Amino acid sequence: MTRTKTAVALAALIGLMSQQAFADKDIDELRGPGLGNEWRLIKNDTRKNIKAWDKRDDDKKYRSFKLDLIIDAPLETVARAYFDIEYYPRWFWEVQESRILKKVSDTEFYYYVVHRAPVSQPDRDAIIHAVIEPYTAKKGYALFKLEAKPDYMPPRPPLVRMNAEDMIIKWTPQPDGTTREEVEGYIDPGGKIPAWAINAVQRQAPYYTVMGLQRVVQTERFKNSKEPLPFRVRE
Repeated sequence: MTRTKTAVALAALIGLMSQQAFADKDIDELRGPGLGNEWRLIKNDTRKNIKAWDKRDDDKKYRSFKLDLIIDAPLETVARAYFDIEYYPRWFWEVQESRILKKVSDTEFYYYVVHRAPVSQPDRDAIIHAVIEPYTAKKGYALFKLEAKPDYMPPRPPLVRMNAEDMIIKWTPQPDGTTREEVEGYIDPGGKIPAWAINAVQRQAPYYTVMGLQRVVQTERFKNSKEPLPFRVRE
């Protein structure tokens, strides 16, 4: 073997060993003692007003996540961005296809979404049941509840159906016209995927998604829209 080939082979071996080391560490963290239900702060972006946490529940395969952020837009504008399902590929993390499947009422609907997966993994799809609990002055907030329904429609190979893409999103209007958003969620991508890979994605995806949200609510499509909301966000 030439010196060049030897160097390339050595670099590849080191890369594989490093990857496996991260995998082993992640699996140890996932399965080891003392997992508990404590949220761990993993991101504190003071410039963008975003905080992110994760935790490792004993009864779940992957990490759960939580976000707390301020969006420089009123409640209706934030809701408009979330309700515009077909526009998700423009700002939502690794979404390449999304559409409404069924409108049940003005506070309930189903939608379909396809996510690009990490390299070497098949893309994932999910059917999400969305329920809105509109804002009332007494409560002071609105809720947007999302729950994956894997059996709602037949599989679409080669896509892998996600087992969970569940979130509870809380919107609290602020006196200065901004909106506080709090999110708790859990994602199970289905199929076979290394724990270290999905846990790495779950550290990044929620953060970059809300960054996209902060950006998109400032665009003309949402900021100055005069169109009625497709779903109800206030009583």
